[in-house]
Amino acid sequence: MPQSLVKNYVHIVFSTKHREDFIDENIEKELFAYIATLCKDFGSLALQIGGTDNHIHILCSLSRKIALMKLVQEIKAHSSKWIKTKGEKYKNFFWQDGYGAFSVSEESVYVVIHYIKNQRKHHQQIPYKDEMIGILQKHKMDYDEKYMWD
Repeated sequence: MPQSLVKNYVHIVFSTKHREDFIDENIEKELFAYIATLCKDFGSLALQIGGTDNHIHILCSLSRKIALMKLVQEIKAHSSKWIKTKGEKYKNFFWQDGYGAFSVSEESVYVVIHYIKNQRKHHQQIPYKDEMIGILQKHKMDYDEKYMWD
């Protein structure tokens, strides 16, 4: 085939370092817009970004020109530098070292978009740790919990 045709939807999840509550409702829209721009700059259209005070979810169409690990690394590095310019409250902001990334079928895109849009409501009842373990179990992923919560 003379051309490369790729369509990979990826649901990316990562938290603030030690799940510190940095992403308040005063900054989240601007942060999510900034992250959407970063995704676009790396050829990976963000379909939905959402989260709570201590973690975010990104649903994007991953570009064929960038590795997932590189995209997450760039998002974290640039957004961390950016958020630290937003005031004294954010000067000690860091993302956790790791991340979770999960493939999403074409048929499930709208379900995941809805899920991400409703993160604040969702987390009134389910803590982040339980959510992540549930996602990992849903995707039948092996994990060692002692390495998950930096």
